[in-house]
Amino acid sequence: MTHDHHDVVLRPTPRQVAAALNPPPGRIGGDLVVETLAGLGATTVFGLPGQHALALFDAVRRADLRYIGLRVENNAGFAADAYGRITGEAAPLLLSTGPGALTSLAALQEAAAASSPVIAISSQVPTAGLGGGRHGHLHELRDQKASFRDVVKSVHTVRGQSQIPSAIAAAWESALTAPHGPVWVEIPQDVLLAETALPVVTPMDAFPEDIVPRPELTAVAAELLAGAARPAIIAGGGVVRADASGKLLALAEKLDAPVVTTFGGKGAFPWEHPLSLQSWLEDRHTTDFLEDADVLLVVGSGLGELSSNYHTFQPRGRTVQIEADLGKLESNHPALGIHADARIALQALLETVPERTDATAAERVRTVLAKVRARIDAQDLGEEQRILAAVREALPAGAPSFWDMTILAYWAWSAWPGAMHSAQGAGGLGYGFPAALGAAVADPSHPVLAVSGDGGAMYSIAELATAKQYDLPVTWLIVDDGGYGILREYMTDTFGEATATELARPDFVALAESFGVPAVRTSADTLAADLSKALATPGPSVVVLPALLKMFAPTHL
Repeated sequence: MTHDHHDVVLRPTPRQVAAALNPPPGRIGGDLVVETLAGLGATTVFGLPGQHALALFDAVRRADLRYIGLRVENNAGFAADAYGRITGEAAPLLLSTGPGALTSLAALQEAAAASSPVIAISSQVPTAGLGGGRHGHLHELRDQKASFRDVVKSVHTVRGQSQIPSAIAAAWESALTAPHGPVWVEIPQDVLLAETALPVVTPMDAFPEDIVPRPELTAVAAELLAGAARPAIIAGGGVVRADASGKLLALAEKLDAPVVTTFGGKGAFPWEHPLSLQSWLEDRHTTDFLEDADVLLVVGSGLGELSSNYHTFQPRGRTVQIEADLGKLESNHPALGIHADARIALQALLETVPERTDATAAERVRTVLAKVRARIDAQDLGEEQRILAAVREALPAGAPSFWDMTILAYWAWSAWPGAMHSAQGAGGLGYGFPAALGAAVADPSHPVLAVSGDGGAMYSIAELATAKQYDLPVTWLIVDDGGYGILREYMTDTFGEATATELARPDFVALAESFGVPAVRTSADTLAADLSKALATPGPSVVVLPALLKMFAPTHL
């Protein structure tokens, strides 16, 4: 009798049998959670304790996991998001019920938009209180998971201790299946608290399935690209998340095809490459160039609002779209839609597309960039360009940067040379500093830069205590213009004057120093030196730049 591969019988070793029959005493449901996480490969957890989740945090004390506690759940979510972006690993986020859980929603929306693998594990009211009845438990919601279902990739509910390992493993696999994203697991307080007789959870694999392109579709795509006279490529965040930059470079050079990166895809293609159109997507010259392509290859982008110059981009040629998120395929433009992980699809094209030479490609790229440069230079924006150049000069090679939703970040989306991380996925405030803390936890060998405006900085001030407590090498640049600068600009342009944009704010230097974090007030002239010094000094630091910056004129209106 033959057996197929589904009939494998897993026989425990004698040692496993002995351990299973004699589990160590004093374990509770929370231990099953941390044992499962460790068994899946987690080394670090982020979070914030709360009454219903205390058993979970008590179990962390007994585990070999490193715990990083932030001061606000939303900031803990941003830190986990950045940890996932930097490592490509799933980042556990431990939360309490009700208000604690709900406070993480904006961070989970950003993780979903940016495809960051976050495993949010929340407590719940005791099992007897579930089902929507109004029992009056502390933190009670009628249906807590319903608040998360529209935000996260998948929801996993536990009702008994035996369900914990499988539920967390399923969530882990979901988070790491392309496109990566946040997932939600919730476990009642009594399940976490109760003693358990279950054996210690053994290490397990939760490998996600690869999303492989349909071969008939890549064959058509290869044929279109082979016959193109003016091919062009738009590279989105999917290229970065799939670690497919090398494949993209090889394909662009094989086709002699110019490449533009979206704001989420920055770093996907070398900035100074002769075929690099860089990231000037909010510029009509770039839009015109892309519209003129007879075959446009879009990799890892849904061509959303920012990537399409606010939906003014209308391709005239054939579009080929490679996208791991099925919901984004052809959501904005008709295309040959290929549902696949960017890395695998690019490899398939590399193997089938013939070499193509185009002596005009690099010259056409130079022409577009010269037109963009002339348009910016005509707008009296030297101060903004000087400040961005000073930040770039100060940041050591290989050091990551995390940007809040602020005018300097909007400049950086287009003008920053290469990789950067920002909250442009969901567009919420407060991302930069807590995300930078998560990145420093992931890799403390480099200093990390965070950039915020004074409005966004106020969302994250509490995390100066976190930076100090864990001595994280994050330098926080706060550009202080006395309000919500970009909203001030939008409102003034639209309505003639601004409302609700002007802010009283603290003395950021004195405030940082009160946390024990060194800080300095700088100017455009001294920024490069002050920032370099701060980044070179171990531990956290703050640099405050009072400046009223302006955006370059839009081209989509």
